[in-house]
Amino acid sequence: MPTVLTLGEMMLRLKPTNQQRILQTSAFAADYGGAEANVAASLALLGDQVQYLTKLPENSLGHTARNTIRGLGVDTQKILWGGPRLGIYFFEKGASVRNTNVVYDRAGSSFATMKADEFDWPVLLNDINYFYFSGITPAIGSEQQAAVFAACQYCSDHNITVICDMNFREKMWSPEAAQAFFKTVMPFIDVCIANDEDFEATLGIKAFDGNMATGIDQLADFKEGMLEVTRRWPNVHTVASVVRNIHSVEESQWTALLIQNDKVYQGPTFDMHIFEGVAAGDAFGAGLIHSLIHHFEPQQTINYAISASVLKLTIGGDLNLVTNAEVEASMKTNSGVNR
Repeated sequence: MPTVLTLGEMMLRLKPTNQQRILQTSAFAADYGGAEANVAASLALLGDQVQYLTKLPENSLGHTARNTIRGLGVDTQKILWGGPRLGIYFFEKGASVRNTNVVYDRAGSSFATMKADEFDWPVLLNDINYFYFSGITPAIGSEQQAAVFAACQYCSDHNITVICDMNFREKMWSPEAAQAFFKTVMPFIDVCIANDEDFEATLGIKAFDGNMATGIDQLADFKEGMLEVTRRWPNVHTVASVVRNIHSVEESQWTALLIQNDKVYQGPTFDMHIFEGVAAGDAFGAGLIHSLIHHFEPQQTINYAISASVLKLTIGGDLNLVTNAEVEASMKTNSGVNR
């Protein structure tokens, strides 16, 4: 079976209990996650062979983070150990018209202070078929950018498929910095995932006007933006995007687009009541990778990926705790609106 390697930072997530705000709570519920760790966990639960690469502190928090995904079937043997601490992010769930808020406390973490030369890519990428990272990883700093560039270059030279979720985070870097970095690695990327503001912020391609309430109404612009990615970088053979109409924190509509061989495919549209919106993009990425591994037809690919994504909206925490059978069942019985 093909093997996937994901690279990125794993963090401790602290969420106020009882739906409280950070400024009023006296207790936090603890979880562990991170974009690439979330993708790895999802792939393992879907039945795929996946390895996760990060750097964790040699203490009980680092061990618990590792154990969280190892217990789901992720191969964690390549994790590097050392450094001062585990990064933390505080997750404050929104309600109605109050947006969800994230506060980062990740400066000086083991992953943030790692050096690019700690990663021996010929060894780490040996027998790997797919390499996945998100835009969050290079946003951390110059050493992470150098590590990602070296990994992508090695993959390109050794026929390893590179998959990137652009995943722009404005609290971590500017659009100018993101675009400067991605200009260097886009020639190595085979599969590009970009949602909402990702196109303009990371690639300088206008595909969305910024109104989250009317994303689905802008499908033509999204399609043109996705096609522009393949025109600028012909090496990119697959572009995928989640498109949403967000009416409130709890209520929204979700669909997705896929481009392969200059053809556009749209998944079903789901009317969602959202339990928790975090990491649904990671679930989408995992569903897409699973579909590519198993050589699904394009329409089945996008249907599977968006079904995996919206299932995550029904689950708390960072990890999409669903199996392949549950995704397939959702595809057959979803209550979404097909358009």
